[in-house]
Amino acid sequence: MVASVVRDIMTKEIVTIDADKSALEAARLMTERGISSLFIVKDGNPVGIVSERDFIKKICAKELPVAQVKVGDIMSKILTTASPDTSIEVAVQRMVNHKIRRLPIVEDSGKVVGIITVTDLAKHLRTTLLLEGALSDTGSIDDVIATMDHEKH
Repeated sequence: MVASVVRDIMTKEIVTIDADKSALEAARLMTERGISSLFIVKDGNPVGIVSERDFIKKICAKELPVAQVKVGDIMSKILTTASPDTSIEVAVQRMVNHKIRRLPIVEDSGKVVGIITVTDLAKHLRTTLLLEGALSDTGSIDDVIATMDHEKH
C-alpha cells in the first residue's frame, strides 16, 4: 500500500541542539550524524531549525568565525508544521507555499516527533512509481520520461 500520511514517510529521529551552543558545535553534530539540519531548542522547546544553507548564507558568505557564532543567531524560524496524520499532499503544498525544504512534524501536544525533507519526498515518489510500475528497480528517470511520452501518444 502506498503511504498517504506524513507519519508513513517522516524521519523519526530528531536531533536537537541548544540555541546557545556554537555554530561549530552544530556543524560537528551534523557531520557526525550525517544530517543536513538540526532543531534548535531553548528550555527544551523547539524554536527553530538550522540547515547547511544557513551556514553558507549566514556564516561563510559573511566570513564570520564559526566557533563564536551562536547557533540560535543563525537559525531559521519554523514557518509551518504538520501533524503526523496530515496527508502527504497537504504537507508538500505547505512546503511549496513557504518555500521550505524541511517540514517539522508536531503532535497536538506541541512535541516535535519527526521531520519531512525533500529527500523523504523523493524516496516516497520513487516507491510510488515502483509500485505503479512506472519504474523498474533498476530503472532510470529516462525510462519514466519515455513511459510518460509513450502514454501521451
